[in-house]
Amino acid sequence: MTGPERIKGGVATPVPHDSAVRHVRGEAVYVDDIPEPPGCLHAAFGLSERAHARILELDLTEVREAPGVVAVLTARDLPGANDVSASAHDEPLLAEDEVLFHGQPIFAVIAESHLAARRAARKARIRYQDLPAILTIDQALAAGSLLEPMREMVKGDPEAALAAAPRRLRGRVELGGQEHFYLEGQAALSVPGEGDEMTVHASSQHPTEIQHKVAHALGVPFNAVTVVVRRMGGGFGGKESQGNAPACLTAAAARLLGRPVKMRYDRDDDFVVTGKRHDFRIDYEVGFDDEGRLLAVVFDQAARCGWATDLSLPVCDRAMLHADNAYHLPHARIRSWRCRTHTVSNTAFRGFGGPQGMAGIERVMDHVAHELGLDPLEVRRRNFYDPPGGARVLTPYHMTVEDCVIADIVDELAESCGYARRRAEIAEWNARNPVIRRGLALTPVKFGISFTLTHLNQAAALVHVYTDGSVHLNHGGTEMGQGLFVKVAQVAAEAFQIDLDRVRITATDTGKAANTSATAASSGSDLNGMAVRDACEKIKRRLTAFAAERFQTSAEQVRFLPGRVRVGEEEIAFPDLVRMAWEARVPLSATGFYATPRISWDRAAGRGRPFYYFAYGAAATEAAIDALTGEWRIERVDILHDVGRSLNPAIDLGQIEGGFVQGMGWLTMEELVWDEAGRLRTHAPSTYKIPAAGDRPRRMNIRIWERGENREPTIHRSKAVGEPPLMLGISAWLALSDAAASCGPAYPALDAPATPERVLRAIARARGERWP
Repeated sequence: MTGPERIKGGVATPVPHDSAVRHVRGEAVYVDDIPEPPGCLHAAFGLSERAHARILELDLTEVREAPGVVAVLTARDLPGANDVSASAHDEPLLAEDEVLFHGQPIFAVIAESHLAARRAARKARIRYQDLPAILTIDQALAAGSLLEPMREMVKGDPEAALAAAPRRLRGRVELGGQEHFYLEGQAALSVPGEGDEMTVHASSQHPTEIQHKVAHALGVPFNAVTVVVRRMGGGFGGKESQGNAPACLTAAAARLLGRPVKMRYDRDDDFVVTGKRHDFRIDYEVGFDDEGRLLAVVFDQAARCGWATDLSLPVCDRAMLHADNAYHLPHARIRSWRCRTHTVSNTAFRGFGGPQGMAGIERVMDHVAHELGLDPLEVRRRNFYDPPGGARVLTPYHMTVEDCVIADIVDELAESCGYARRRAEIAEWNARNPVIRRGLALTPVKFGISFTLTHLNQAAALVHVYTDGSVHLNHGGTEMGQGLFVKVAQVAAEAFQIDLDRVRITATDTGKAANTSATAASSGSDLNGMAVRDACEKIKRRLTAFAAERFQTSAEQVRFLPGRVRVGEEEIAFPDLVRMAWEARVPLSATGFYATPRISWDRAAGRGRPFYYFAYGAAATEAAIDALTGEWRIERVDILHDVGRSLNPAIDLGQIEGGFVQGMGWLTMEELVWDEAGRLRTHAPSTYKIPAAGDRPRRMNIRIWERGENREPTIHRSKAVGEPPLMLGISAWLALSDAAASCGPAYPALDAPATPERVLRAIARARGERWP
């Protein structure tokens, strides 16, 4: 509909983020901006200075005597469970007799101010007995230090297919970790109430998990704890489980002292204490024919998981599940080692292991193309999954790919970005310029959407319609800047056919939407949008039945139009119908629920349908390197991404752009460095570099695929857009590799992040030279 027949801000309308103006004005309220209740105290952790050691003596005398200190807590002082783990109960809030990574919290200071707490925490005198520390993947594998036995996924007979393949090659790729670098650090404010009640304001993607962990920490039922999350200043997975510690600590202190307690990590502490993206080492062996078609592949993935389980098992599972990306692998063996090390426990990060698995197969495609002297894009095309109905549609985990559109997306992008012409121009440039070398890479994305733990694929919502026709809604999803709230509000506006400004979303609250899943796995809009629509449809059915009875017509004669309702031949303003229904005692509130259908996953067997559908996209990135210094620049990127039928094109375009830049940063410049003592040396913005405005490609051409439509009945046939775009950044890494490959005949085997030092190493490999 157009003109007056279209509501303002409905589904598919590119409206701004609901908090955009507040963000710009600095008026958006985060946890640290909430006015502190009277008597509010502040907490800070005292951290381990060893990677692995026994605590022989813990002298906190000077800490307790420091100015402003009210209390000092150790593990023995906690009122309930000393555990903040996501699942395995192997992550104590405060260390007891042994420390397992450099930066592990040992005690907590509760003081009158944030600064007083931090200053006092540094006055502890701790005597350690150092123990052997396992810091690297190699050390963990040599020691057999694993979170669980090696896992394996098999399709066909890869060893026999490898033996019969006309061509074979082996290789290894190392992929670094990544710091989340959310703008708002970890923070929590706990306010004690009557009896055993506790309200926790948290910066968390998973309010229900915070509720459960705080309840265990206090020894109370879940119903005694209410967790409220209005917004986060970024999350990226770093606030899925990592918010448990500050929430539990402040709640425990608030219970013991009877006063509100707030905690926010200093940025350096946040770097040191919280988990990162898992760094991976992937070994591969591939068999292929003279046309570059893969016949068999074996991947050995090893991940540095850190000292505790956290979410490492599902992260590594998803890396295995994305080892195919968009390619049909007739015979495949994918093995995974989850290495336990004395480093910070790595955790969820946008893509949740998928980017690491995907980078492995993209390296294989690049390597095969180089070995055959073929255009890498041609090799990729020859290995794509078939469209629906084709023969090559079975994944290594035995799921049928029913919605593959990657060939169409890649063909359209290659044409629109002038891929063939630019490759010829770059080859000519490189032939004439020995120092500044250019490269171009076009890579696809096929990303599975759903939690692999099936029961997490559910959501709840609560909707109220007030007698003036305005709507209030609440759901279990959290807003971390990704635009979830405005999208879900648009769903409600569309359902009732009212303007968007008549819909209000309030803070996520475990007292309103219970037992919800984390806002993760790119499922926020899918799950919560459907739950909200379910609630709206329940109220609409009541209004329809009421209108039909009042005006003596059938329900089929009741239609919701923009701002009004047509009942037979009459039209009633929506607020008027609502008020009439209220006067007739029709309930105007409803809960909604949604559970994703058609999914199942047998983790032990490595088979099933773990994903409801796939999101697709492709990026072509051009880069330039200085062959003398290894310095580089990303010149241009062209992106075509499938979001189905977009709920909000403006929000989705922002997600695509931000995802690409974050993925590019992971693979090109963001470097985490630990020293031999297990200390993180890149623990601040001064030593850890994320992409800045000057690092973005000079030209960014981003389009939503106009032909996109979800084959599955998702909310308005949209597709998830949170995580998939991050993997578009793989094209930037491989563009740098392509530029390095032009420097010599050998394959450069560029590892990530592609810092200038690594680029120089890759150039040396390409030239057959030894790196100093």
